[in-house]
Amino acid sequence: MRTKKNFMEHAALDNETPFSRRTFLTASGLAAAGAVLPGSSSAAMDEVSAKKQPIKIGQIGTANQHAYKMGTLRKLKDLFEVVGFVEDDPKLRAKALKNGTFKGLKVMSEAELLAVPGLQAVSIETEERLCIPPALRCIQAGKHIHLDKPCGESLPEFKELLDEAEARKLTVQVGYMYRNSPAILFCIKAVKEGLIGNVFDLDSSMGRYDGTGYRNIIKRYKGGIAYILACHLIDTVVSLMGAPEKVTPYLRQTRADGVLDNCLAVFEFPGNRLATIRTSITEAQGFKKRHIKVMGDKGSIIIEPIESQGNRSGGVVKLALEADRGGYKKGIQTIEQPPLKDRYIDQWKEFAAILNGEMANPYTYEHDYDVHKCFLESCGLPLDV
Repeated sequence: MRTKKNFMEHAALDNETPFSRRTFLTASGLAAAGAVLPGSSSAAMDEVSAKKQPIKIGQIGTANQHAYKMGTLRKLKDLFEVVGFVEDDPKLRAKALKNGTFKGLKVMSEAELLAVPGLQAVSIETEERLCIPPALRCIQAGKHIHLDKPCGESLPEFKELLDEAEARKLTVQVGYMYRNSPAILFCIKAVKEGLIGNVFDLDSSMGRYDGTGYRNIIKRYKGGIAYILACHLIDTVVSLMGAPEKVTPYLRQTRADGVLDNCLAVFEFPGNRLATIRTSITEAQGFKKRHIKVMGDKGSIIIEPIESQGNRSGGVVKLALEADRGGYKKGIQTIEQPPLKDRYIDQWKEFAAILNGEMANPYTYEHDYDVHKCFLESCGLPLDV
């Protein structure tokens, strides 16, 4: 990969540079009164995309825990034409065909899918450890891909995929689920604009409480629950703070069933900056307590919960300031958010806009590489295999 600057790479900001709240909201693509609208999903962008022919897309696999996003994709008929899906496992195929999400879709082999005339893109939704080989075959066949998280267990294999995509000028959109969250977008843009000064620390947690069934699923992963959940937080951390100098994982089990159910990763950055990422499946009401707290020398931003209602995009954002700043008052205030919506609808719209040439992919190949490297380190997995 060629060297490029991460689109959200951390840079020292002039804490005393004056900026008004109006200027901040306008520059950040945010709505008036503090409401946040996903900057890549404006009405104007939707209108332009709708004038183009729908993008022909198919799906490989149904085993990923987020494969249900096909339901969102099928609703965007002006943007996408879903030609079918691939599922080689007979049990998974039968299960999918009974699910309304896949009802009526043509079942195809991978070869048949890639041979569909005019096919432009493929969504990769295989079991989380098995995604890179089919994704690479799609890239080699000249197709853009939406690659659901996480991106496998091998950094060299993922790099090969990214290098191949970059050489062919193809899009790789990784399905980290917070990328189009209005709450996260507010936080990233606020940090970029210097609203809370220089960021020196970040604390985040992504938990849930699960019984035997899900614990047996997590037991398959070498990184335990960190393998499934940490990547979403790491994507946000790297966007906010850049690539770390060191990642130290702590993978623990609280029960005797061998499941790594209580995990922590400590990130160390230049300038003595720190970030912590906690993941757990033993936390009572953990889903409702998922949070990100970003601390700067002028203020902090707290998002808790990250998602307010299940898988609906949008959380509760509080801004804390030691003094009036950027049009906001000293103290702790809640930042108004737009109405909740489907978690993935803006991500699919963004994918269409990228493929239609209306916007550049806001996440570079280098960013995705850095995130995956950090992710593997946080799971205690090697980087050279």
